[in-house]
Amino acid sequence: MTWRAKTDLLVVGTGVAGLTAALRARELGMRVLVVGKDAAAVGNTAWAQGGIAVVRPEERDAGDSVRRHVRDTLEAGAGLCDPEAVHSILEDGATAMRRLRDTGACFDAAEDGTLSRTREGGHSAFRVVHAGGDATGAEVQRALNDAASSEGVPVLEKHCVVELLHTDSGAVGGALVLDNAGRPGKIQASAVLLATGGFGQLYRATTNPEVATGDGIALALRAGASVADMEFVQFHPTALHSEPRDAGEARDSGRRPLVTEALRGEGAVLVDVHGHRVMRGVHPAEDLAPRDVVAATIDRRMADTGANSVYLDATCLGSALPERFPTVHAACRAAGVDPVVDPVPVTTAAHYSCGGIVTTVDGRTEVSGLYAAGETARTGLHGANRLASNSLLEGLVLATRAAEAAQRDLRRAPPTRTALDSGALPATPVVDRATLRAVMSAHAGIERDAAGLVEARERLDEASVVRPLRTRENAEDASLTLTAYALLASAAERTESRGCHRRRDHPDTDDHHWRRGNALRLDVSGWLIRSTPGEMRAVA
Repeated sequence: MTWRAKTDLLVVGTGVAGLTAALRARELGMRVLVVGKDAAAVGNTAWAQGGIAVVRPEERDAGDSVRRHVRDTLEAGAGLCDPEAVHSILEDGATAMRRLRDTGACFDAAEDGTLSRTREGGHSAFRVVHAGGDATGAEVQRALNDAASSEGVPVLEKHCVVELLHTDSGAVGGALVLDNAGRPGKIQASAVLLATGGFGQLYRATTNPEVATGDGIALALRAGASVADMEFVQFHPTALHSEPRDAGEARDSGRRPLVTEALRGEGAVLVDVHGHRVMRGVHPAEDLAPRDVVAATIDRRMADTGANSVYLDATCLGSALPERFPTVHAACRAAGVDPVVDPVPVTTAAHYSCGGIVTTVDGRTEVSGLYAAGETARTGLHGANRLASNSLLEGLVLATRAAEAAQRDLRRAPPTRTALDSGALPATPVVDRATLRAVMSAHAGIERDAAGLVEARERLDEASVVRPLRTRENAEDASLTLTAYALLASAAERTESRGCHRRRDHPDTDDHHWRRGNALRLDVSGWLIRSTPGEMRAVA
């Protein structure tokens, strides 16, 4: 080891969950250290457009309620949400929102001074608050960054966590980290919180930035925790489509700009290449149906018409569009489309992982000393398909709770002087990212079947090489590789179609056998096996 550090709580990730947890832990008197792979503002949070779905007390007399929000979430989750977790998290949303505004986050207001609200797919009411029109995530990230800076929360940017370390009692007690020069160091911590986001980089087309490589999933699995419901990857129905500029981009296109579904909440409609409405007659809510329904319908319509995209016609918004949706407007203009007068070409793209590290609603995992929050955690809120704009809310609520849980746990059982693992750089199977994207896009996208899942596993086995994790690139590709294996195993195990997991060979939903979570862990030999963690249970 070339360097060492010590803290009470080590937070891995600098998005909404990571920084919210760090700020709360600092308020509670804990020593906090935040580690991020890139600059603090780089991550999924800053790209979130739609807003935060929340019912505040002053709005409950306006025709909305937490009960309705719970009902919408349960419906979107296709029978796999944990109702107790859903109610607990959504009920706490108003408090989390107040705390966020107290940090300095500014949201769009109506003429009467109340917060502006919009509606998105799956919501039965206008309850999504937003900032900067369609730049909510950017404003949340700005406010949290500023608050962390003003509060003196130390953030190690461009530091990559490659392995969690254990004490001699088996608890997580720190991490092995590569600094920005690639030098390995050891951080000793009484508690570790994983807030690393999702794994959209497994796919050729994704709304996620380059840092979304499933690091938390892999770190937690190798540390002994369980993951669940990895098969449920939500594909956003409307990512901006543009023709590739060269053959290389066609093979491995990476991130695509998001076209927020708040546009559909305010009147935009989906049409195919012939101008026919895509969602008419498919779902009672038509263009505001849950995301899994809209995304699958778009994929089928593109296959039927032979087109590379469908179109989002937002011309009904007219000249108000640039002011209300400045981010979308700028992205469209950069691609040569004027959304004020022309329909926008859109396609589906990997967007959000509904499963993840199994946690309680307080962020605790099965492993002592290890906590998780945000997209990397599986709390029971999302089930088989996430309701739009519940993600930022979950990150705010769970991060605060996880910090408080860590403080309570440490107060109950103060850490004793224990030895950590040696901290030697691990060596794990790695598949290069281009191969991973090609395989997963071909066989583990919106629709899957047994033959494709088997072929995907075989192709990863052939391409896999055991490498020491000496660089950030190797560490990220190793995380993606283990995450891909977990996703493939879960998708093969769930022999039904539900939410955003659709099996061509098992098109029906099987409530008798599969209205439950689907958990995995690593055995002592490093093989993925079924798991039944204490927090998992069949859905009532």
